Amino acid sequence: MRTVNPAQRAAKRKALLDAAAVCFAERGYEATRTADICAAVGMSSGNLFHYFRSKHEVLLALVERDGAETAASVAELALADDPFAALLAFLEEVCALAADPVFAGLALEVAAQAHRDEDVATRFKANDRSFRDGLAALVRAADEAGQLRTPLTADAAATWLAALVDGVFARVAADPQFQPRAQAPVLRRMVTALLREEHPEGEAP
Repeated sequence: MRTVNPAQRAAKRKALLDAAAVCFAERGYEATRTADICAAVGMSSGNLFHYFRSKHEVLLALVERDGAETAASVAELALADDPFAALLAFLEEVCALAADPVFAGLALEVAAQAHRDEDVATRFKANDRSFRDGLAALVRAADEAGQLRTPLTADAAATWLAALVDGVFARVAADPQFQPRAQAPVLRRMVTALLREEHPEGEAP
């Protein structure tokens, strides 16, 4: 009986998820076949089912992976010596991710699927809650460091930050001419004005 190498299995599972992310982003979830995902990683058609029971399970695994990675990244930011600088750096990363056609395309495809798939919606909402909780912790850390001046509660600020992040991705989908990397300074100024009620570095409104 062949023994299963856990490291190799994990690597192949990751490769399939990475390939599925590209396929879903480029073709859409409905139009992607499991054979397309297998072909993208050089596997024979049908091998995907050794790692996932269905294409739907692949999608759910992608949503869960994204949520876990995002939660870990945001939680780490709250531990920074300069939490407000960490928040601004995070906004730069958001704009970079929005400029990535695979990341942005997958994010929008997952959001679309969440409107018609209860399993995806449950995980999507859990990811959003976790994301906002992490942002709220980061805002509290900045406030405790004396870096903020705003009447917003940490939870309210986190909700608006999440809305701004969502808006960047929505604008990318709606306007092919929108360049999120180039708009990162504007996003930083908006967040600075929101949380410090002042214009950064003496800039005029």
